[in-house]
Amino acid sequence: MGKAARRVSSFDRTGLRPRTEGRIREVNYMKIAKVIVRTVMGLLFLFASVTFFLMYFGVFTPPPMEGPIKAFNDGLMASGYFFFLLKTTEFVCGFLLVIGRFVPLALVVLSPIIINILMVGLFLDRSNLAIPVFLVLANSFLAYGYRDAFVGLLKAR
Repeated sequence: MGKAARRVSSFDRTGLRPRTEGRIREVNYMKIAKVIVRTVMGLLFLFASVTFFLMYFGVFTPPPMEGPIKAFNDGLMASGYFFFLLKTTEFVCGFLLVIGRFVPLALVVLSPIIINILMVGLFLDRSNLAIPVFLVLANSFLAYGYRDAFVGLLKAR
């Protein structure tokens, strides 16, 4: 379905007239969409993780938080390890998405993180739901695009 054929004409030996029997090149729009969505999603995770590490090392100060999101964030920071593990995982998976290697593995690892981002957005901070909704839709789209890689995971044994 996502393919459209386009006639690519080649010239005859004189270079003056196009040949009528040119080869047909297929343009796969699904493949192009997967690359775009994968890259944007990877860049979002790279940006979020690099921003955290820059804030932690004091390059700039984070914006102040209020309400339940502040209590949630303070609780996770009090654990001492959680944000470093989370942001390192986001960095590695974001990098894998950007370079296009081990994409199904990165999607599986990022899925619970994305669900948590959505739940935090729904229940604790509804100020910006666009990014969590985009991440859920992008992850679903990419999971569908790489569905052949998930056959073994979804097989009942």
